[in-house]
Parts: sequence; structure tokens; C-alpha cells
Amino acid sequence: MMTITKTIFSGFGGQGVLMMGYVLATSGMHEDKHVAYLPAYGAEVRGGTANCTITISNEPIASPVASFPDFAVLMNTPSVLRFEGKVKAGGVVFLNKDLVDVMPKRSDIEVVQVPVNSIAQNLGNPRSANMVMIGALVAKTGLVSLSTVVESVKEIFATKGLKVHEINAQAIKQGAAFVQKNNP
Repeated sequence: MMTITKTIFSGFGGQGVLMMGYVLATSGMHEDKHVAYLPAYGAEVRGGTANCTITISNEPIASPVASFPDFAVLMNTPSVLRFEGKVKAGGVVFLNKDLVDVMPKRSDIEVVQVPVNSIAQNLGNPRSANMVMIGALVAKTGLVSLSTVVESVKEIFATKGLKVHEINAQAIKQGAAFVQKNNP
């Protein structure tokens, strides 16, 4: 049976939105899945809008465009306003509870709120909020395994050293633990 899953990540430039997508795509490749990574960002980059679509499939992918994604990771309020209506019925929307001040109005999607900035701050590294969110996404959806995500991040950030890997791994695990405890 062919399984195609599409995920959109959106937020301000500088929130690590494109990196979350890259991590998911890399993890999918490590699990021998077919993947497509389609980034898009505004001219300003940091502070402007950024989004990317990741398609993961067990068969070749005909088009990376996600008109109606299964999952949406929305890191700020403008992203909710832009992408809420595009998520397919029965899909799941992951919200950065610390920065999103509106709730999706739809009743045909599941909403998972994760205080990623607070969790990252408590870990002592506010920049790891995106890793908290990727951990939450993977724990809830099972798109790829958590261990594959941790290994992919280690590979992606190999030149940054062991300390960065440990911070990222901890952030991923904290995001996963939050979702497992609060949104089983």
C-alpha cells in the first residue's frame, strides 16, 4: 500500500523552520523512504516568513507540492492564519504555544500545543525550540523514529561539536516527552 505523508513547517525566519524540515527529510532518507524537501522563504529571511513542505513516502513521489498537508507545524500566529485552512480534514496541527495567540477554528483537525520556547529556555538553550518541536512532531506522528531524528541531527551538526549534539538531543527528547505525557 502506498503511503504518502505531507508536512508543512511555517514560522518566522530565524526560528529554525527550514532546519526542522531538513531534519525530517534527512531522517526519512536514513530510513530508506522517498522524500521531497521544498523550502520557501521571504526576502528578509531572519524575521521574515519561512516555510517548507516535506513529503515522505514508501514509493516514488510524483509532486512535492502539499496542497492539503497531513500535518502542519506552525511556530507563530501568522502561520496559523495562513496554513490552518490548508490542512486536510483529520490532520494534526502542531502549535508553538508560546508564540501563537489564536487557536484554529476548525473542528475537523487535531491541535497539539507545545510550549517549545519555554521548554528550550528551561534546557538553557532558547535556540533549540525547533528541536523541541521536531521531537514533539515525531513522537506524535511516528513519521520516523526518534532515534533516527537524533542521529540525523548529530550528522547535520557534526562540525558544531558534542555539546551542540547533546543540547539538540535533549531538546528532541523533551519535545517527545511533552507530547507523550500531554497528547498521547
